[in-house]
Amino acid sequence: MNEIANLLEGFGSVLTPVNLLYVVLGCVIGTAVGVLPGLGSAMAVALLLPVTFTLDPLAALVMMAAIYFGGLFGDSISGILMNTPGNSTAIATSIEGHRMALNGRAPQALAAAAVGAFFGGLIATVLVVFFAPHLADLATRFGPGEYFALAVFAFVAISVVVSDSVLKGIAALLIGLALSVIGTDQVSGAQRFTFGSVELFDGVSVVVITVSMLAIGEVLYVASRIGRPDDRTLIAPQGRPYLTRSEFREMVPAMARGTAFGVPFGVIPAGGAEVPTFLAYGAEQRLDRRSRKPKFGTGAIRGVAAPEAAGNATAGTAMGALLALGLPTSATAAMLLAAFQQYGMQPGPLLFSRNGDLVWALMASLFIGMIVLLILNMPFARLWANLLKIPREYLYAGIAVFACFGVYAAAASIVDVVFMLVLGAIGFAMRRYDVPIAPVLIAVILGPLAETSLRAAMNNSGNDPLTLVSTPITITLYVLLAGVVAIGVFNKLKLRRGVRADAPE
Repeated sequence: MNEIANLLEGFGSVLTPVNLLYVVLGCVIGTAVGVLPGLGSAMAVALLLPVTFTLDPLAALVMMAAIYFGGLFGDSISGILMNTPGNSTAIATSIEGHRMALNGRAPQALAAAAVGAFFGGLIATVLVVFFAPHLADLATRFGPGEYFALAVFAFVAISVVVSDSVLKGIAALLIGLALSVIGTDQVSGAQRFTFGSVELFDGVSVVVITVSMLAIGEVLYVASRIGRPDDRTLIAPQGRPYLTRSEFREMVPAMARGTAFGVPFGVIPAGGAEVPTFLAYGAEQRLDRRSRKPKFGTGAIRGVAAPEAAGNATAGTAMGALLALGLPTSATAAMLLAAFQQYGMQPGPLLFSRNGDLVWALMASLFIGMIVLLILNMPFARLWANLLKIPREYLYAGIAVFACFGVYAAAASIVDVVFMLVLGAIGFAMRRYDVPIAPVLIAVILGPLAETSLRAAMNNSGNDPLTLVSTPITITLYVLLAGVVAIGVFNKLKLRRGVRADAPE
């Protein structure tokens, strides 16, 4: 029960007018920055890090934690409304969320995202308070073989799930892997596919690829459809910015499953929340196919709630891994680690004994921040949805401008802007021929992890391939992968047979 007493003391420290003001300010800034393509919560924390030198340590840390969670919700707003997620963690949410917006249900989609994010973040933070040591133990069980198995699982499962054609999914995966190997080899230091260009020595930034494929590709695709017979005009947002009782009942099991996917990934340095959000989306899609009236593809509210719960659950347990182990499992967590270090604190096992008052106050601020985000974003769902009333030529021109700004601000490089335009054209072509974007982004994010893990596993075992399937975790992941592939292939064959049976003779 010491945890409850410590948490109550933390609430006593945070519940002051000044600290509450910084929590609200962080939530607003995080949401606003997350809406802009390419500017995620990590960049918001990075830009504000120098400013916090003048603040009290507790005020600075609670504001940055609020930015962390606020940025996750802001990323989803632009994804739902305009199919241009502010960051890659919101891609899965955008698939069904944007379809809801196309049908005039943008307020309900935003409300579902807010509730799902609150649910996942709340459950994860409670678990961190009481079970942080056990969650941290999970991370220590992952070696090179386990990381490689995890990456392969994500690659194949997502390629099979999100595409109507397995071949198109695998083609998209190969495009992403090709982009991920550009630059300096992390092991040998050799240059790969740089063609002698110094600008390519560090590879192509994930920010550039994400913004190019999602924002610029969508802008070009929408522009190509304007005035055509098959052009689908956005329906103005209609109705309530809240959820009915039946919608909430439908969401609760999906949010619980999404949270179950997200919690363990927060303590595993596997690239952030992209993998659990897609796994949560894929699980809901497979369950939907078994129902009498499938809703996925037309705007399923479960396809919004589950990925949002998974993403925020990952963020919650990532904070626990950062505090208990000093292990940053995402880019934003790495920036928070820098914030701790600038005040002379080193996250890890000794942090709770040396700076316990600050740590428990920070934990309390996470609960307050999630409540503030829910209060702020539920009433404003209809206001955000009104962005869809802006004429599309102005709306998507603004997206293109902010995308260029975000890419240039990340590294102040004109070369990145040129890459953005080239990759944006590729993203447009992929949309034009129904090639999924998600496998490209997953491959880019997890490709380096898969490569380094494979090479480390081979080096440590004397090039024995059996080391990749020598532990219970790796065997479990590969068995699950085989099951996912088998179910995916079976469902596609069943769907194809149904289409042939319904076709007129």
